[in-house]
Amino acid sequence: MQPQEPVTGPTAPPPTPAVTPPAPAKKPRNRRMRLWLAVGAGVLTLLCLGGVGVAVLLYDEDTKIERAEPDAVVDNFLRSYLGNRDDQEAALNTCKSGAKLAEVEALRTEMADREKNFHVKVSVSWSSLTIADVDERQKSVGANLTIAGSSNGSPTSRRTEKWSFGVIDEDGWRVCTATKES
Repeated sequence: MQPQEPVTGPTAPPPTPAVTPPAPAKKPRNRRMRLWLAVGAGVLTLLCLGGVGVAVLLYDEDTKIERAEPDAVVDNFLRSYLGNRDDQEAALNTCKSGAKLAEVEALRTEMADREKNFHVKVSVSWSSLTIADVDERQKSVGANLTIAGSSNGSPTSRRTEKWSFGVIDEDGWRVCTATKES
C-alpha cells in the first residue's frame, strides 16, 4: 500500500455554532406594586386580628354573669329556673351551699304537672322586684310572680303570688332562699 498524501485543496469550513435568538427582555419588577401589596396585606391582617379581639370582648360581655345587684340576680335566677327550666344556668345564681329553694322547686313541679295533665302551656312572669336590707351582706328581694296558663294561644288561668328571695354576697350576690308569702 502506498502512503496517502495529504489532501490539498479546498477544505470544508468548520461547522458554525447554532445562533439562538436573544431572549425577550423581561419587564423590570414593579417594586412599588409589591410594596403596596405588602402594606395592604399587613393592614388586612391587623384589621382581622382587631376584629377577633372585639368579637371576644363582646362575647365576654354578653355571657358575663351579672351578680352586682341583688335584684338582677333574682331576675336571672327566675328566668333560668322558672322560665327556661335550666338547673345548670340557675345554679350560677344560687348559693354555693345551703340553698333552701324547696318552695320554688314545688312551684316549678306544679307548673310541669299542669302542662302534662291538662295539655296547656304554663309560663311565669315577675314584676315589682324590691330590695330590702337585712344587713350589708344579706338582702331580701320581693317579687310578684304571675303564673299563667294558656291553651292554643288562649289564656286559661292566671294568678299572682308574692314571693321573697333571700340573697347573700358570696363574691357577688346569690339566691339562697325562696319563700312564698301568704
